[in-house]
Parts: sequence; C-alpha cells; structure tokens
Amino acid sequence: MNIWVDADACPNVIKDIVFRAADRAGVATTLVANQQIRVPSSAYIRNVQVRRGFDEADDYIVEHALSGDLIITADIPLAAQVIDKGALALSPRGELYDSNNIRERLTLRDFMDELRGSGVQTGGPAQLKPADRQAFANQLDRWLTRRRRQD
Repeated sequence: MNIWVDADACPNVIKDIVFRAADRAGVATTLVANQQIRVPSSAYIRNVQVRRGFDEADDYIVEHALSGDLIITADIPLAAQVIDKGALALSPRGELYDSNNIRERLTLRDFMDELRGSGVQTGGPAQLKPADRQAFANQLDRWLTRRRRQD
C-alpha cells in the first residue's frame, strides 16, 4: 500500500506531516504535481512531475493508484475515481472519503459548482486551522496503523 499526494494544492504543513509519517512508517509515498515539488531526501518519498494541463496530476494518480492505497487530495472528483478503484482518499482537513460518503460529497460539490456558475458568491475554503491539521494527522495515523496490522 502506498500514499499518493495530489501535491499542486496540498498545503506545505500537510506535506510535512506526510513526510514525517512516511519515513517513520516506511511507506512509499509519491507526490504528483505539474511543477517541481521539493521533497526531503528519503528512501520512501519521491515526486513525479507531470506535464502542465487540466487534471494531468489527477489522471496520473488514478492510473497508478491501487486498491488499498491512500490518496491525499482536496479534489472530490479525484477522490471518487480512486475510491472506485478500491483506494481511500483523505482531505488535507482530515476528512476520510470512502465508498460510504463520497457520492454525497460529490453531489454537494456539484451543487456548489452550479451555484458559482449561476453567479452566487459561495466564498472559498476556510483557512486550514490547527484542528484541521490534527484531524489530518489522526486519520493518517489510523490508516498507517491499519496498514501495519495487514502486513
């Protein structure tokens, strides 16, 4: 099982949590972005730079992710695609997406997109708070613990 990070929009503080966890647990972790992303020197962490373009990083992750992998992304459509492959998705705010909740989140995302398209100001996402970082770290730790039990 691997960790994949949709790295273009992933906050640096979340990437730092992932880096520490990947090294501590010895889990292969790949950051995918359409720009060069700095990663620490580690046997477990690598980055892949895809060409610029809409959804290039998402497409790469979907193509390479396997059942049981963890994908870190705030992109709900990407989360839905990898869940269909048997993976899990975790938002930078600590929300774990799985087959039980992704359709609801996708419906809400589409509704909000329609509102914005009709001119309604919906505002952007709230700033990442310490509680969000803690929720993310806790969910990541739970996934790593389950992974260790399966090995």
